[in-house]
Amino acid sequence: MSKPFRSLALRPFLPADTPLLAAIFAASIEQLTGDDYDPGQQAAWAGLADEEDQFAKRLAGQLTLVATIDGSPVAFASLRGTDHIDMLYVHPAVARQGVATSLVDALEKLAGARGATTLSVDASDTAKPFFDKRGYSAQQRNAVAIGAEWLGNVSMQKRLPAAQREGNMQ
Repeated sequence: MSKPFRSLALRPFLPADTPLLAAIFAASIEQLTGDDYDPGQQAAWAGLADEEDQFAKRLAGQLTLVATIDGSPVAFASLRGTDHIDMLYVHPAVARQGVATSLVDALEKLAGARGATTLSVDASDTAKPFFDKRGYSAQQRNAVAIGAEWLGNVSMQKRLPAAQREGNMQ
């Protein structure tokens, strides 16, 4: 069972966060996805953050939240548009301790406040059980090409509670 950190805080992405978030992205992939993806797949996936300028542009172009513990970034998540979770990455040292839950709780509330009725995510095989527990349902299986590698993921969707949307429209 996950337990939230008392010192956990969420804040918006700042351009200066880019190098550390790129390192969290890579560490998360390299250390947490080994049961679901082979080393070649992991390397191709983690390599998406190698070009920090492009990575920063992706983070800045979305609503990206950074989770911090005692002021230090430990995870991040982003909302693309009003209704799609694009990224959710947690440093392995704080995995399964409530950090991802806090980030997704916030994105669900923000999506509802933006008028979304559903929220979608293309969840890695590693993240799928997390989203299953949160009430997301699988819609389809995907194969994504990254360089010469193919990675599987699952498109999932969750209907947001009407009260969440209506409560933010006052």
